[in-house]
Amino acid sequence: MRRALIALGVGLGVLGSTVVSGPAQAAGVLVVPLARTVTAAQEVARFWLADGAANLRNATPYAVRTEAGGERLSTDVVPDGAPALVPPRQGPAAPEGSMPATSGKVFFIGSDLQPHWCSGTAVHSQYRNIVATAGHCLLDIEAPAGALAKWVFVPAYSEGATPFGLYVGKQAATHYDFDDIRDFDRDYAFVNVYNGVVSSAPDVLTDVGKLADNVGGQGLAINQPLAPAADVFGHPAGPNPDGSRPYTGETLERSTGSTFALKVAGLLRMDRPVGVDSPFTGEGSLGSSWLIRYADDTRSGYLNGITISVADTDGDGRYDTGVSPYFDSELYAVYRNATQQWTGSIA
Repeated sequence: MRRALIALGVGLGVLGSTVVSGPAQAAGVLVVPLARTVTAAQEVARFWLADGAANLRNATPYAVRTEAGGERLSTDVVPDGAPALVPPRQGPAAPEGSMPATSGKVFFIGSDLQPHWCSGTAVHSQYRNIVATAGHCLLDIEAPAGALAKWVFVPAYSEGATPFGLYVGKQAATHYDFDDIRDFDRDYAFVNVYNGVVSSAPDVLTDVGKLADNVGGQGLAINQPLAPAADVFGHPAGPNPDGSRPYTGETLERSTGSTFALKVAGLLRMDRPVGVDSPFTGEGSLGSSWLIRYADDTRSGYLNGITISVADTDGDGRYDTGVSPYFDSELYAVYRNATQQWTGSIA
């Protein structure tokens, strides 16, 4: 729900973590500590990479707030400020037809103390260290007990492989209203990750460099009219309402569809949700990137949506719509806060 923003810098305690003050222009931004020391980050990396990455392989898709009731609207969404574009950073050369290496899985420990994953994507920034995902793939909204533990990102993840390394989260920027009142218009997070690492020998971590240097970074589009179409990239895995399972979650999937204003019902409280035609099921696809102006030759575009839920709008027992917050000025403030955070190496 939209309400007056609360500025940082007032010594708030949140969900068992210390709130870190942001810059003056970042009113409403909540900075969430993750693995704030090199020692802590090394322990997180070893947890996921030990025993041939057994914990990555054994993780299951996150199944929290995956479904919403939805009604498609014919109206547009009115921006709340000036439009803005952050250009993408092109990734390494790849064979024609390749999927974007910017997309992958974020892994963490849920409130059930088991390993889970959502989808995520690398976004361009000055320190080349930002991952975008759904806010409830960062904050534990079931307990609540702060951030989801042992948070990492693996770009281009496929069947246990970490082709560009594993990136441990240091801290994240999200919106105060999502934490405070569960405003799902603010269900997004931008996570600063350390340089990637691989396990070159038992208990030995080797630095592989900055995230966006290795895979590129998608651009960002703010306060835009609804796009004619968006390409959605994610790892759907769960069942449809009719029980069918069209996806395994092991490999990156792509769907392309039109975008539209949406009215949601049920568990989500949202004033300005947007929808995209997409058959992705909810489990696993939370955090999927919606890219507009996507180019197949560069495998880059502009992030303009993040899947926070899915809906079956025609009642046929199969999901047909992805749900995202509208990317407005408040999201841009959260992103700008994250761009100012340097991370570094843990190896």
